[in-house]
Amino acid sequence: MRKVVIVGPPPVQVLDVTGPLEVFSSAGGYDVVLGNPGQERVLRTNRNFALTDALPIHEITGAIDTLVIAGGPGAETGSYDPAFVSWIADAAKRSRRIASICTGTFLLGAAGLIDGKQVVTHWKFCDQLASEFPRAVVRPEPIFLQDGPIYTSAGIAAGIDLALALVEEDQGHATALNVARFLVMFLVRPGGQAQFSHMLSHQAVTSKPLRELQVWMMENLREDLTVEKLADRLGMSARHFTRVCLKDARMNPGQFVDRMRVEAAQQMIDSSNMGLKEIADACGFQTADAMRRTFLRVLGITAHEYLHRFKRDVGSSK
Repeated sequence: MRKVVIVGPPPVQVLDVTGPLEVFSSAGGYDVVLGNPGQERVLRTNRNFALTDALPIHEITGAIDTLVIAGGPGAETGSYDPAFVSWIADAAKRSRRIASICTGTFLLGAAGLIDGKQVVTHWKFCDQLASEFPRAVVRPEPIFLQDGPIYTSAGIAAGIDLALALVEEDQGHATALNVARFLVMFLVRPGGQAQFSHMLSHQAVTSKPLRELQVWMMENLREDLTVEKLADRLGMSARHFTRVCLKDARMNPGQFVDRMRVEAAQQMIDSSNMGLKEIADACGFQTADAMRRTFLRVLGITAHEYLHRFKRDVGSSK
């Protein structure tokens, strides 16, 4: 049995703990131990209830396969319990791998485990993490990252994605897929995928004309969506449209089009049996190679790699 220890500075974010706990417990083959930095045998959460049967960390001895540090309000204050930080540093030495969920990355930083490492945390706290631990290489976009034995994940639900990836690493694709199916979720959002849906981020655009343009663009992705064509549809000059796009969407028009096409392609990969060439054509990429390059630019992985994460039978997809 692989020993997995899940602990965090109270109050912890509930899903940071229960998400990975459910994944490892459902997979089987793991002895999951819930820890508490204090003396109590409960772990306080941010939702005014406590998780029971937690072991005080001084009782957690011996080798650890996977040490998981959960985040939450207790990790976000910039002030860390020296005794807990010291325990993390010691426990890391007897762990095969160390993972953090959401803002649990701050505790890894305090324990000196992320110096020179590429890491991620919740997008809201990336700047703070970079400021507090300047020796770390903070990457704000990925859902999770591995750098050597250190695994870090983004906000809250991304901890489930990371836990599934760790199960897949240990027990193979079939086991992880079965767990994902049991939990009624996708296996596995690739670590390079953005922390939040680009289409959801587009919904936060305050400019009504730009929101209406998004709808039209999604219905016309196969067209040549040049800056001039998009600007003309809004009755703007290309220069003014670029300024509006940068202000309201926080990206230039070309990036805006790329991300909408990638999001549309992701949805087709997730929900259809179309081949990549068909999807590339339907989303306006012209060729599968163009889609591959755009996926790499936007997500950091190719469309084919993305496909492998979501499909069991990929033999006919090129």
